[in-house]
Amino acid sequence: MPIIEVNMLEGRTPDDKERLIQALTAAAIESIGAPRESVRVILREIPPGHFAVGGESFAAKAAAKAAGHG
Repeated sequence: MPIIEVNMLEGRTPDDKERLIQALTAAAIESIGAPRESVRVILREIPPGHFAVGGESFAAKAAAKAAGHG
């Protein structure tokens, strides 16, 4: 039973997430021959203020961009 875990920033539409789930399921079926009913997908959405790269959160980067500083 493959379990696929995805961490991503919040903000995608329910349709986007459904397409991702379908694509990941198809990839598991095609690549390792997993039965469809055995594939598990877990999506974790992370608030932009809880994810950072290079010491700056995505929320801070978005705020700086909106203010014209990035």
